Amino acid sequence: MCTTRLVVVAFLPFLWQSLSTALTSASRPYPIGTPGTPWGAPEKAAWLARQRPQRSYDAEVVAPLKARLPAQAELFQYGLLDYARLGLGRYPLLAVRSRAWNADRPVVVVTGGVHGYETSGVQGALQWLEQEFGRHAGTINLLVLPCISPWGYETINRWNPDALDPNRQFKPASPAAESALAMACVAAQCGRVDVHVDLHETTDTDNSEFGPARAARDGAALDWHAIPDGFYLVGDSLRPEPGFQRALIDAVRRVTHIAKPDEHGRIIGAAVQQEGVIHMAKRASGLCGRMTEARFVTTTEVYPDSPTASPAQCNEAQVAAVRAAIEFLHRD
Repeated sequence: MCTTRLVVVAFLPFLWQSLSTALTSASRPYPIGTPGTPWGAPEKAAWLARQRPQRSYDAEVVAPLKARLPAQAELFQYGLLDYARLGLGRYPLLAVRSRAWNADRPVVVVTGGVHGYETSGVQGALQWLEQEFGRHAGTINLLVLPCISPWGYETINRWNPDALDPNRQFKPASPAAESALAMACVAAQCGRVDVHVDLHETTDTDNSEFGPARAARDGAALDWHAIPDGFYLVGDSLRPEPGFQRALIDAVRRVTHIAKPDEHGRIIGAAVQQEGVIHMAKRASGLCGRMTEARFVTTTEVYPDSPTASPAQCNEAQVAAVRAAIEFLHRD
């Protein structure tokens, strides 16, 4: 009984901080634009002027890719993200594929950094490449796009410089270069895809910054949902594959805790389908998981702001999810 009380008391400051952040974000207007009026070009320019690089894509992504790939992997550039028109830089977009590609083998696609601010989506993909790629390259074809949004990675941002969310732009004639180039890469490299794991995070800044920014940009009310403490998956409502999702949850629970539903049985507003799993209509929503016809598709959601999770633990959760997805494919 005393132990239970101690745990609850220790956790109360974290709960109060989350609630205070939510209430403040909901009541304070976003500093750009007029509430209820969608942004135009001046507001988007004002938002862009506030963004600053906070880390280096070259040092933290490009250099490790060039230095630490296993012999079975081939690094290639699939595009150039060019934001010179906005006074910004140019970013080489890099992917890794099996050097000995065999058309008769199943294909696994791993994507990370669609949202650049979701750090373990990128660093988890790099860790998986270094530690696990070589073990599987002899039995399956692998294609990994570890950082789809390098400007977002550098500025710790959900959007691209045009104030677009790349993870809503995976669709024909996409206005987001990050999404269009990634789709073109996968289509060019893969005649088929059997598994697609898209690595993401859900962070407290979704409520403190990115949710309010989206509401301001769209001239809409803030769609607030409590941030779940723990790991969860987003399956495709048209390709749910509950056994596949369950296998990943069971693997990740050995690394970090699984998110619990809120009092309404939901996670970020979506009904829980099984422990730690919600569904979204990926194709209709323009999500990264919709760009292939893979039977087994999921989006990981790590919670890096948990008081019980470290960056290393978050990266390892991403690695465990990809590992479990490949193991499930071999069993199926």
